Amino acid sequence: MEILVLNCGSSSVKYHLFEMEAERDVAGGMVERIGQAVALASHRWEGGSARQGLEAPDHRAALLHVRQVLQERGGGVAAVGHRVVHGGERFVQAALITPQVEESIEECVSLAPLHNPPNLVGIRAARQFFPQVPHVAVFDTAFHQTMPARAFLYPLPYELYQEGRIRRYGFHGTSHRFVAGRAARMLGRQAEDFTGITCHLGNGCSLAAIERGRSLDTSMGLTPLEGVMMGTRSGDIDPAIVFHLAGSGGLSLAQVEQVLNRQSGLLGVSGVSNDLRQVQEAAAGGNGRAELALDLYAYRVRKYLGAYLAALGRAEAVVFTGGVGEHSGQMRRRILEPLAGLGLVLDPERNRDGFAGEREISTPQSPVRLLVIPTNEELVIARDTRDVLLSRAPQ
Repeated sequence: MEILVLNCGSSSVKYHLFEMEAERDVAGGMVERIGQAVALASHRWEGGSARQGLEAPDHRAALLHVRQVLQERGGGVAAVGHRVVHGGERFVQAALITPQVEESIEECVSLAPLHNPPNLVGIRAARQFFPQVPHVAVFDTAFHQTMPARAFLYPLPYELYQEGRIRRYGFHGTSHRFVAGRAARMLGRQAEDFTGITCHLGNGCSLAAIERGRSLDTSMGLTPLEGVMMGTRSGDIDPAIVFHLAGSGGLSLAQVEQVLNRQSGLLGVSGVSNDLRQVQEAAAGGNGRAELALDLYAYRVRKYLGAYLAALGRAEAVVFTGGVGEHSGQMRRRILEPLAGLGLVLDPERNRDGFAGEREISTPQSPVRLLVIPTNEELVIARDTRDVLLSRAPQ
């Protein structure tokens, strides 16, 4: 059985093709710069790769190109799994896409205006080009639906939750679920027995407190803007800053949203880039704002780690994943070294850059294990899609 996994962004389509008997990622690629004069497509398969420019004025054209590439490769797609960022409270697991499910995804657009619209565009285009196979939605928010009310509710008038479903939802659920499961295996446990903290650190960042394999709390909230500092997102701020910017600052609400989502975080503080590597290079060259941005980033992640240690009461491991979490030993050091007194004891040699794959970066004596685990959200989507198909099969 081969399952196609699609992740449609505002100007890109990423795809992976999995052969599910061995859970092998046998092909994949990306069409980016959709809507520009020349889009760029890159493809890889077992034994080869290719890059080319093409016309892709919209997602439909990009997905048509992906289908043609897959047809040239041969074989058949048994199902398509779609990453969907926001599923609200309705979806606690993956769902077969029906008109009703599509409508529910659209109802969540106001909660994820940067993500759900392109997800929907991709679903609708893909159903045209792969009309004979099932399509499954896998939601970033689903894993966090186990949070108790004390974690997901905001201290606002309760009617705002009852009528508008304003609450914490959380994101990066497929990533947190995958690395928590892998951490459990590294510790010799079942996934449902793992208690610890998972840190997905990339351009978007979130932490999750995992208790016995279930999400107890997570740093992103109603939208992906809440939480720790990110590449271009502010994370947590005083809510009154919004009023200040819209009042004496003279900004429209749309401009305030642009500031908080697109112009803040590492980019806003450093003035250099949202790419941690470039900020680190600038800091090494004496750029004071870049150094401040790195310090602020590490401090805010560290505060959430401390909060989640308190919320859980204990942790078997802290896991780092995502582009920053997996590859920046310098940032892991900034975050972890001050936490040695709380039982998170980093081994400098194990933490060095240049290593790849799953590994432990704590000392043998560390009460809390420190792990680096590359995430594989696409495999989670493929597995969930397969499970939905199997659940529909005649018994």
